Amino acid sequence: MSEIRVNPTRMELKNLQKRYDTARRGHKLLKDKRDELMRQFLALVREDKELRMRVEEALCRAYGGLSVAAAVSDPHMLEEALILPKRHSELRVELKNRMSVTVPVFALSDTGVEEGGIYGYAFTSGELDDSVSALEGLLPDLVRMAQLEKEAMLLAEEIERTRRRVNALEHIMMPRYLAAIKRIKMKLDENERGNITRLMKVKDMMLKEALAEKHSFFPDEE
Repeated sequence: MSEIRVNPTRMELKNLQKRYDTARRGHKLLKDKRDELMRQFLALVREDKELRMRVEEALCRAYGGLSVAAAVSDPHMLEEALILPKRHSELRVELKNRMSVTVPVFALSDTGVEEGGIYGYAFTSGELDDSVSALEGLLPDLVRMAQLEKEAMLLAEEIERTRRRVNALEHIMMPRYLAAIKRIKMKLDENERGNITRLMKVKDMMLKEALAEKHSFFPDEE
């Protein structure tokens, strides 16, 4: 770890202490942000896991019904039944701020079906009808799952960036500041001890000179 090289003065000591206090406050704020991001990320992951399990179970049932319908129905009739209905939906994407992370919010709205494009139940099997209904009902869940997974991905990237900043402050910047502060304090203490030693020597010299001067005027006092 490289050292912070500064002049060992009281002004530099004061500046370093201010920078260390700022780094310490920033470290605490970033740790709080990281913890809150982790809490929200885990909540998103739990919701997405439950939703994915529900969607996968519904898809398995729907594909199972389609397989049965394909086995018992004429292929041309099955193709005509599935190709005719055309339902239009509109997906709106808005943005919101979550812990300084811009995440998308998907809103799905049904704009209706084409004229003459309504799915007919008269000449289709029950398995096909159930599968089509199940797949139609899964669309909002799929959109919600896409939103959750995109949001979780963005939060994970922000968590990683915040974690790197926390580690940089905790293991690099703050130790550097503390080490520089310690060196300056040691140097200032050393200088102060040196000044005290010099003052004591000057005092001794002055006392010796005063005594010598006194002896020169009053030599018989010895």
